[in-house]
Amino acid sequence: MDLQLFRMATLAMTLVAAGCAGDPRSTAPLSATATERLAAVKLDTAAATRIFNAYRASQGLGPVRLDPTLTAMAQHQANAMAAANMLSHDAGGSFVSRVHGAGLNAGRTAENVGGGYYSTEEAFAGWKASSGHDINLRMPEATRFGIALAKAPQTQYGAWWALEIAGEPEKRREITTGPFGASAPAIR
Repeated sequence: MDLQLFRMATLAMTLVAAGCAGDPRSTAPLSATATERLAAVKLDTAAATRIFNAYRASQGLGPVRLDPTLTAMAQHQANAMAAANMLSHDAGGSFVSRVHGAGLNAGRTAENVGGGYYSTEEAFAGWKASSGHDINLRMPEATRFGIALAKAPQTQYGAWWALEIAGEPEKRREITTGPFGASAPAIR
């Protein structure tokens, strides 16, 4: 791994980790009222796209689009957190290993997680209010995202959210000249 890529990956991981420190949510089991509210929680991807893009536009940033690969990655993480009853970037495997497993560039990918939010709007409001999560929402090179919700009423948060944010994959460059390229003369 070259030094610049290592620094970018380290910065991304620092920003991701900073976004989850000090979560002020209660650790008490859900009340009967909260359990009823949880049953009504729905992920609204159209609202998520609208909220995310309106916020990015207000910050002078380009839009993002919902991406199926990132959505699957987010769902895996939300499910893993709910199953483990643990708000953590590592519940579904380390963030870096999940990023690489999805074929993404670690320096151009971020993750926000959250627990206890009862709507898409609440989840985004929480992430905007957290400096580390907010940095991820404002990632300049972001062009796509995936968001997911997992519900588990017997857990401390009940509603578990994951948001994956990424830039476009780097395009592979083909060598067309030189000793190994298609236009190179044959060696005899």
